[in-house]
Amino acid sequence: MPEWGWAALAGLAAGGALLAGAVVAWLVDVPRRIVAGTMAFGAGVLISALAFDLVLEAQAEGGLGPTVLGFGAGAIAYVLANRLLDRFDQRNPRGRGEAPGTGTGIAVGALLDGIPESAVLGLSMVGGSGVSVPVLLAIVISNVPEGLSSTAELKASGRSARWTMLLWAGIALACALAAIGGFVVLDDASGAVTAFVTAIAAGAILAMICDTMIPDAFRTAHEFTGLLATLGFLAGYAVHQGV
Repeated sequence: MPEWGWAALAGLAAGGALLAGAVVAWLVDVPRRIVAGTMAFGAGVLISALAFDLVLEAQAEGGLGPTVLGFGAGAIAYVLANRLLDRFDQRNPRGRGEAPGTGTGIAVGALLDGIPESAVLGLSMVGGSGVSVPVLLAIVISNVPEGLSSTAELKASGRSARWTMLLWAGIALACALAAIGGFVVLDDASGAVTAFVTAIAAGAILAMICDTMIPDAFRTAHEFTGLLATLGFLAGYAVHQGV
């Protein structure tokens, strides 16, 4: 299989975790506390991956300047996109009550997260180094509860199983295409460019964790959120160290 094919499979696996969570939520009534706990754990894994893999790799590739600029740009882009979605009531209206928001809004947020995450998976394969296992693992762990929570909302709102599964299948396909793009487009890019793009994803992921995953987890898991996130961070660090 060509290398771009492996990149596509990595992106499909990341997006497929959303679809897997959706299938589970549709077939099984998963307690919200379990979903929240999984999300808190996944947030910790993601923080570890972006700290030890994305940011450090970006700095090693292109230096501090492109890394800082990309990290800030990713966070700003994510926040601006979410503000736009808030204006059209497409995701959770943060700070205006405890309602979890529409399932469609959560799915849109998952798409915003998934594109840069998957692009970095493809980017990690540039130069024949293979997919970044810690980053892939972190994305898969964090995506499952997103698919769970969103599908539970969609099911409660009366959406059909076919509509819901096609929605998540489309997002999974978009993630696969983003991974191919990250591999093909940036194959011959300079170190500064790859560092900038990698840092963009890291900044967007950190903004998403603080904006969505931790608050959503805390609503239900409460005092266990910090502990579960810490355990997730340690698990991600262990994978990074090859334990």
